[in-house]
Amino acid sequence: MPGLIGKKIGMTRVFTEEGRAIPVTVLEAGPCSVVQVKTPGTDGYAAVQVGFGARKLKRSNKAQLGHAAKAGLDAAPRLVREFEPGAGDAYEPGQQLTVELFEAGQRVRVTGVTKGRGFQGVVKRYGFAGRPASHGHPMSRTPGSMGPGTDPSRVIKGKKLPGRMGGKRKTIRNMEVVQVDSERNLLFIRGGIPGSRNSYVLIRK
Repeated sequence: MPGLIGKKIGMTRVFTEEGRAIPVTVLEAGPCSVVQVKTPGTDGYAAVQVGFGARKLKRSNKAQLGHAAKAGLDAAPRLVREFEPGAGDAYEPGQQLTVELFEAGQRVRVTGVTKGRGFQGVVKRYGFAGRPASHGHPMSRTPGSMGPGTDPSRVIKGKKLPGRMGGKRKTIRNMEVVQVDSERNLLFIRGGIPGSRNSYVLIRK
């Protein structure tokens, strides 16, 4: 089955019948419209193109409006992504996909873009312990010696060094759907999810 495109609302907690608190991330998932169904005969591969939200008319070009019109949509989607269809699944352009695709207790994988942290050192980026912090050590957060001697007399590729942190696409698998609110199109997923508030995520089975 295809997944859904959602927006990260934030985090909260829900309580079980025993009174135990479960931390959850709230996602506004769907309703998503099927924009195009790709087949191996026409496109070379099978996929379901799904759209989320609606662009303003003045921010949509003719190509986007024409592509949406073929599916019977009034406005161009704000975000379009492709999902791999399941075996035996049949979808049609214009069909609406909602959170009812999922149910409580189901396991899903969620893809998002992590928060960008900018240029960071090794202590924050990789969790290095740092140098001694007492007696005013002048370089308490530096990575230390990194040259591996005369041979090969260079820094080996892949060494953990300062650099840009975050802002990368990340997928977390085996996340539990705690609750489904079909009236408000909300999914409550246990634990944290990559991305900041109001960022877009992909939810797949």
